[in-house]
Amino acid sequence: MPRRLSSLSESSPQTIVTATLSVTTHGTGFTEITGDARAFIEQASAGEGVFLAFLRHTSASLTIQENADPDVQTDLTTALDRLAPEAAPWIHDAEGPDDMPAHVKAMLNGVSLHVPVKDGRLMLGTWQGIYLVEHRRAPHTREVIFQFIGSRI
Repeated sequence: MPRRLSSLSESSPQTIVTATLSVTTHGTGFTEITGDARAFIEQASAGEGVFLAFLRHTSASLTIQENADPDVQTDLTTALDRLAPEAAPWIHDAEGPDDMPAHVKAMLNGVSLHVPVKDGRLMLGTWQGIYLVEHRRAPHTREVIFQFIGSRI
């Protein structure tokens, strides 16, 4: 099947803007932070460049996933539980039986992501949202570093 590359656009980075988002989770599950990322991009007067997000924790993660049907999030949580069950014979259990599985899940999902920015907008797909995924049962306060590198409007 033929492929087609769009025309190239070019801009020179003029700025690096950074902020920290504090998110209190409700325990295991997905917390959408797309709106926070969009607000950051707007406040940064972002034009064209890249949005970066980095989670400063090892038992939670970041992901870009479908934001239309919450059943997807439920199924993804179930899948992660199957991949890293609490009942496995983990050696590290200093913080409880959900601690080591949370580290494995964070390793699978990752703690950083990037999204292109064009004309001051995140270039997410129609059904994509940015999520912080809490892998521990108890609520936690998590820090996400947002950064924009690029040109300004």
